[in-house]
Amino acid sequence: MTATAFDVRPASSRQLAGTGTLLRFALRRDRAMIPLWVAVNALMVLSMPNTLKGLYGTAAERADLLRQMETNASLRAMVGPVFGDSLGALTAWRAGLYAGALAAVMSLLIVVRHTRDEEESGRQELVASGMVGRRASLTAALLTAAVANAVLALLLTAGLAGQGASGALALGLGIAGLGMVFATMAAIVAQLTESARLARGLTAAVLGAAFVLRAAGDSATDDGSSVLTWLSPLGWLENVRAFADERWWVLLLFVAAVVAQGAVAYALAGRRDIGMSFLPTRPGPAFGRLASAGALAWRLQRGSVLGWSIGFFLAGVVYGGLTEGAADLVGDNDNARQIIERMGGRAGITDAFLSAMIGMLGLIAALYIVASVLRLHGEETSGRAEPVLANAVGRLRWAAGHLAVAFGGTVLIMLLAGLGFAVGYGKEAGPILGACLVQVPAVWAIGGLTVLLHGVAPRAAMAAWGVAGAVLLIGWVGPALDAPQAVLDLSPFGHLPKLPGGGMEWGPVVVLLLLAVALVGVGLAGLRRRDLTT
Repeated sequence: MTATAFDVRPASSRQLAGTGTLLRFALRRDRAMIPLWVAVNALMVLSMPNTLKGLYGTAAERADLLRQMETNASLRAMVGPVFGDSLGALTAWRAGLYAGALAAVMSLLIVVRHTRDEEESGRQELVASGMVGRRASLTAALLTAAVANAVLALLLTAGLAGQGASGALALGLGIAGLGMVFATMAAIVAQLTESARLARGLTAAVLGAAFVLRAAGDSATDDGSSVLTWLSPLGWLENVRAFADERWWVLLLFVAAVVAQGAVAYALAGRRDIGMSFLPTRPGPAFGRLASAGALAWRLQRGSVLGWSIGFFLAGVVYGGLTEGAADLVGDNDNARQIIERMGGRAGITDAFLSAMIGMLGLIAALYIVASVLRLHGEETSGRAEPVLANAVGRLRWAAGHLAVAFGGTVLIMLLAGLGFAVGYGKEAGPILGACLVQVPAVWAIGGLTVLLHGVAPRAAMAAWGVAGAVLLIGWVGPALDAPQAVLDLSPFGHLPKLPGGGMEWGPVVVLLLLAVALVGVGLAGLRRRDLTT
């Protein structure tokens, strides 16, 4: 029940009863995840001015960059148009879209975790049995996302104020606004679907579609004026034009979208029972084909594998298409050349650029393997693993099915990325495929650590996301900041040979493979010995 029979408060107040308590509880549960997401995002943006100052230190170099962006449609599709030649405007251009995308991912994860995840696990039913309003959980989830985005906006505004206070405020508000657009969108999807996994996947798919729309629009025009750009919330962010005669009115689009989507989410939340949805899951076939734990794992994760595969192939095509013009893009800028060589080796700027882009996809593949391995954790904590294990299925056999999808899927998406590079670059596929496969041992090492955490310390399993985020930050920002080699070596990717172009070094590859095997072995041993987590 949500209120006593003698509760004389207005209906609207009763609907939100207990929101404050649920908000504090949500912030306590996310006391590690939210600071990590915010810190990684803020560090990425705040490190850009110094990096760009080294790359484009003179007015002539910055003017040359603007001329290149006017004629390079492929680069505009990847990072958007640039609207000014100040360090602040270049920071908004280089990091704004990706910071906005990270804020969107953070927000959708927060909202789904505290709404559909809670219902799927059965905890929401226990909470609702107390003095809690019907819409209190949804409100607390959205407020948690709002707190995270507000802190991010404050950090960005304060950190970039030296480049221009108004531009820093516009960029901070734009990124936070984009995060809240996808928070309220996730709130709607969480009402429509029965599965938290599907809710996250569908909202992430909308984010991907928004990126594609913006890329298509920006490749057609150099000023962000395309209709396709304006159809994408990411396009709104770039059209705020932080540090370049800010368009404050564009922020009203974020406000309107948040209000409209929030109203829809609240209306839907009041018209369904806990645990139900407006789009129920289709029943399976009368005679199932899930004859093994591995078949069940594939059935549960095939949609994720398909999505990652398509994404990596398309990313390979885009980056491969940029490779031929890498030398023209760098030009005579020694600092830009040095950053690319630190990321991709010194075997020539084209091979170095290709190696650097392949390495970036390897870093992103680490996110895939963490998500795939943690599906074990989700199945266990939700109680769905227990009925499976009650049959003639051992824990190791059950885990092996999910790990086969996680580790085998890594090979698949990297191979498809290699094929995409070959298609976009138009060169022989063999060396490129080899360079993509060299990334696999480092990704597997991250996956092995995730298995270890789930098997030995399941309550700390989510820390694997922090490890993956730290590795991504080191690999992306470290070379640009000329970080010491000792810092770069903290990431398993820092030990891989720089291919194509460089020489193959089997030692680090073998060591990483053995490390991954050892971590998986210890994790499975722990899983076999401990009690199930519920």
